[in-house]
Amino acid sequence: MKYIDEYRNKEIAQKIAREIKTISKKKVNLMEVCGTHTVSIFRNGIKNILPKNVHLLSGPGCPVCVTPIQSIDEIIALSREKDFIITTFGDMLRVPGSSSSLEKEKANVSDIKIVYSTLDAINIARSHPNKNVVFMGAGFETTSPTIASAVLKARKEEIKNFSVLSVAKIMPPAIKTLLDGEVNIDGFICPGHVSAIIGSEPYHFIANQYKVPCVISGFEPLDILQGIYMLIKQIEERRAEIEIQYKRVVRPEGNKIALKKLKEVFRIVDSNWRGMGIIANSGLDLKEEFNEFNARKFNISVEESKEFSGCRCGEVLKGLITPIECPLFKTVCTPEDPKGACMVSSEGTCAAYYKYN
Repeated sequence: MKYIDEYRNKEIAQKIAREIKTISKKKVNLMEVCGTHTVSIFRNGIKNILPKNVHLLSGPGCPVCVTPIQSIDEIIALSREKDFIITTFGDMLRVPGSSSSLEKEKANVSDIKIVYSTLDAINIARSHPNKNVVFMGAGFETTSPTIASAVLKARKEEIKNFSVLSVAKIMPPAIKTLLDGEVNIDGFICPGHVSAIIGSEPYHFIANQYKVPCVISGFEPLDILQGIYMLIKQIEERRAEIEIQYKRVVRPEGNKIALKKLKEVFRIVDSNWRGMGIIANSGLDLKEEFNEFNARKFNISVEESKEFSGCRCGEVLKGLITPIECPLFKTVCTPEDPKGACMVSSEGTCAAYYKYN
């Protein structure tokens, strides 16, 4: 398939791997902060062809995984209210809250529908004018413009029964938190999807302030290997720059139309990340002029949140441990019966380790 097969060429992959081995002289920790990168690395066996001194860490790049348990409890509480319809992407359905999940609530007759876009949620609201339709707005800068568009559409069409529970996140502040944390990170494989929206400019503090190189990479095997090569080259040459490997999609200025939508609808707020706590200026909530579409207007009672005992998702998300170091991994916690969010989503680190390792 054109534009796919050329990025999966085995001979070229082996050649890049040899080049990495040739130029790499020191032990390095490189973190991919995107769940799609994590899955691609495992699926394509990239770790197996890298030299032993190049260590890949998985970061908090799965939007389902970083959604805090308090937000899961909040949407569950809404699902129990009379005349409510909860709409959500499929992965969020099975994330465990403190005492339940949306999947369990659906089995208990709560009206919960899986959607594939925010426009699906708008259509459901239009079709059920006597119901309060709430969309679970999780995601990074990649999906947030679509949520903003849905809110604008709802206002234009005067769809009063549609609202959003926004738990959207902004990636660069989380990277800063990682750099200020316990893990030694020598370079970042930055997310291609997010960067297609925000561009490369928001990452410059990483190189300028922390002297850590970054490469924005695509998701095919050759994309990732080339990204790793570019990082190793920077490290060996003692450079710290923001480079774009994924030039066929990412521009330094990002997607101006999408960014305009974000700025119009959302305000930047402090946000709670699972395992990482409150990160300043890392979340998106609706501006006051869009309060009628903010699901928090319902002001419902939410149970006191608690994590499943022994779950170490927070440490996995920060790159402090691998999933196999969690005592629940593959024993109590499995994809069929997940105890932590990292085992739920296909982009979760624990799910990737379970399936491919």
